[in-house]
Amino acid sequence: MQQSNSRQIEQLLAKYSESHLNPTNELIHFVCVPVIVLSFLGLIWAVHPLAALAATVVSLIYYMTLSVPFAFGMLAMSGTMLWILSQLPQHLMWQISLGIFVIAWIGQFIGHKIEGKKPSFFEDIRFLLVGPLFVLSFLYRRLHIAY
Repeated sequence: MQQSNSRQIEQLLAKYSESHLNPTNELIHFVCVPVIVLSFLGLIWAVHPLAALAATVVSLIYYMTLSVPFAFGMLAMSGTMLWILSQLPQHLMWQISLGIFVIAWIGQFIGHKIEGKKPSFFEDIRFLLVGPLFVLSFLYRRLHIAY
C-alpha cells in the first residue's frame, strides 16, 4: 500500500471500510475497538504505567504522520483511557485487562463472521492502528471535523 501521506489516511480508511460494511459489524466495532485499545493499554500498564504512556506516545507519532486532527482525537481518547487505567485496582490490572481484551476480540470476530469477511489486519498489520481511526472518523464526520 504505497500512497502519499496527504491521502494515505483516506486510502487506509477506505480499505479498512471494505470489511466493515455490515451495520451490526460496525456497531460491534464501535464498542469493541475502543475497549480493545483500553485493555491493550491496560496490559502494558500492568508491566509499568510508563510503558503504557510510551506506547501511547509512539502510536500518536504514527497518527501524526497520517492526520493531525486524528492525532489530537487519539490524544484525547488515549489520555482518557490512561486516566481510567490509573483509577482501576492496580493489583488486578492484568487480569481485568486480559479478560476485557479476550471478550472484546471475541466480539470483533463475531462481527466479522456476520460481515462474512476476515479482519483487515490479516492483510496489513497497520489496520490494528487504523481501527480506532475508523471509529473516530464517524464522530468526526458527524461533527464536521476534517481529518
